Amino acid sequence: MQRFVLAAALAALFVHATPASAHPVPFSYLDLHLQPGSLDLSIVVHMFDVGHDLQVDPADRLLDGVFLATKQDALVALLAPRIHLTADGKALAPASWSAAEPLPERQSMRIRARYDVAGAPGTYTLDTRMFPYDTAHQTFVNVYEGDLLTLQAILDIGKTRLDYYSGSREGVAAVARRFFPAGLRHVWLGLDHVMFLLGVLLLGGAIRQLASLAVGFAAGNVAAFVFILLSLLRPAPRLIEPAIALSLVYIGADNLMVRGGRDMRVWIAAAFGLIHGFWFANGLREMDLPARAFAWSLASFDMGVEVAQILTILTLGVGIAWLKRRSPDAARRLAYVGSAVVIVAGIYLFVQRVFFPGGIV
Repeated sequence: MQRFVLAAALAALFVHATPASAHPVPFSYLDLHLQPGSLDLSIVVHMFDVGHDLQVDPADRLLDGVFLATKQDALVALLAPRIHLTADGKALAPASWSAAEPLPERQSMRIRARYDVAGAPGTYTLDTRMFPYDTAHQTFVNVYEGDLLTLQAILDIGKTRLDYYSGSREGVAAVARRFFPAGLRHVWLGLDHVMFLLGVLLLGGAIRQLASLAVGFAAGNVAAFVFILLSLLRPAPRLIEPAIALSLVYIGADNLMVRGGRDMRVWIAAAFGLIHGFWFANGLREMDLPARAFAWSLASFDMGVEVAQILTILTLGVGIAWLKRRSPDAARRLAYVGSAVVIVAGIYLFVQRVFFPGGIV
């Protein structure tokens, strides 16, 4: 009886089965060719996606050159508003469109647009969602300067914008303008860095000692950048961020336990700089920067960090040294209380980054 019921159920499934509708690979392709005075854009889109949005059924009619020509204006009207290009922040508008051409071997079609570009822009920005109806759709982007392929990236529903820095002097200047202030902000607005500086400065010291702290941190940063650039070492962010928090706990505890022995703060600063350098370099790796912009961004960010750090060390260091001369007891109490605060901040950041990476509600 059981066998009969099973056989009947299987037969019913076969009788009522409907053919599955397979969705083609949801890819589009954008090639940006940067030339003096112009930008040439090549767009390759799948017939299924265009057919869906232009309501062409069956979609393979778009592979017929004669029929595709009748959809030229509709295709331009479909794609033009979905591709936003800027040069140095100024919006670019297509100067001309080519006739669409079918690509039967790829079940796709290609159309080209030409943009006039004034001067020698340092930055280009592409913002696009080619086919919003399909949340799985991906757009592969290739950027060329002349005949040289300089960048490849993928845009999707979670990432619709791409910033590109040219290889010109203007591009280098644009990188510096973006990442040097980012280095300043990171020191002055970041809790981990403020706590680190407070921790290493609480015990005071001569100007020479304070300068060695900045040098130690810079050396650690440079070492991390070299490791990343040469692909020798690339620790995962899930390890780096908790390590930064633990370094705060260590320096606070070291301050409380120090008993006039050898000053190890320069080595602590170097270790923090190394960990911090890995954190920032990993973040840059996710930004789809050209190789040359990656190196310049590292250098610009580090310069901003060092300038902010030197100014902070001089300000706080001189203040703590003045307090130590005026009232050694007050300076000692500040060192104990401040070190405890650094430890608590480090523990808080560690717990947050390990157990609540999405934020503590």
